[in-house]
Amino acid sequence: MAERFPMDIPYGWFFISYADELAPGEVKTVHYFDEELVLFRTKTGKAGLMEAYCAHLGAHLGHGGTVDGETLRCPFHAWAYDTQGWVKDVPYAKKLPPITTRRPCMKAYPITEKNNVIWAWYHPEKVEPFFDVIEHEEIGADDWEELDRYYWVVHSNPQEIAENGVDIAHFRYVHGMDDVPEGHTTYDRHIRHSIAEGQRTLPMPDGEMKTFPTKVVTVQSGAGQKYTRITGITDTLLMVLVTPITKEKIELRFAFTHRKFDKESMEYNIARMAIALVIGQTGVEGDIPIWNHKIHRKNPILCDGDGPIMPFREYFEQFYLPAQQREAAE
Repeated sequence: MAERFPMDIPYGWFFISYADELAPGEVKTVHYFDEELVLFRTKTGKAGLMEAYCAHLGAHLGHGGTVDGETLRCPFHAWAYDTQGWVKDVPYAKKLPPITTRRPCMKAYPITEKNNVIWAWYHPEKVEPFFDVIEHEEIGADDWEELDRYYWVVHSNPQEIAENGVDIAHFRYVHGMDDVPEGHTTYDRHIRHSIAEGQRTLPMPDGEMKTFPTKVVTVQSGAGQKYTRITGITDTLLMVLVTPITKEKIELRFAFTHRKFDKESMEYNIARMAIALVIGQTGVEGDIPIWNHKIHRKNPILCDGDGPIMPFREYFEQFYLPAQQREAAE
């Protein structure tokens, strides 16, 4: 059988860590983009992400490496690298190798911190970032809840996860939703913007069923950023964070925030019910068993009720290198 997913890892900004889960001086080993990496934070708080194996003799910087001021020191010979991968010190050398003054000796990834997330820019040709991470002022605001975080490892890829949102027909059969409007979607370069309005019926604390008008606005920016805002039933913001481990395995995180309410209030309970619907069988946990075992059909047989799957694929195609560029990059 051919490989499940013929596409490579797409480019864009991807979640690496929650910002508040990496302290100054801390070093962590992570595996993303089909590569062993090391994540660290300098004493002044700057995050760095680079290849894990020292350019000198190949020691793993995530196993015994230590932060020294604004650098990460190798546990083998104490070579020190800054967050850009430049050699800053070799304590026993009288003269640094000439190459260390010409270019970084370790591959380091562009990093930004927004929305309490450390993001890394991945591009197979090491092209510098040409669009930004979208910032949401609600995250960390005093009148909004701290992020409510969920995590799964899925045998899939970023495109399959994102495509799920435009696959209108599956919502009835996987999630038991009767009324799923297709809504309106526009594409502008790396941005996909969708608006859908409808109704959702929820059980109230007293057992009564109540129907609420709902509006769902989704913004996708590149292959790794997706934000969904739900209003009407509640005022909730969801970050969908997909990071490739390999081309056929991802980490998937959902991070929610909503306006603060008294925890005994109806508004608070509705917000929590809305999150439960997105997380459980009516949401992502209904999708995961299918994602874990499906393949990607490049030329699917579609019908008129399937939703805008092919326009979405045309949009997402921009985040892969053309075949000839991919071969050159390899």
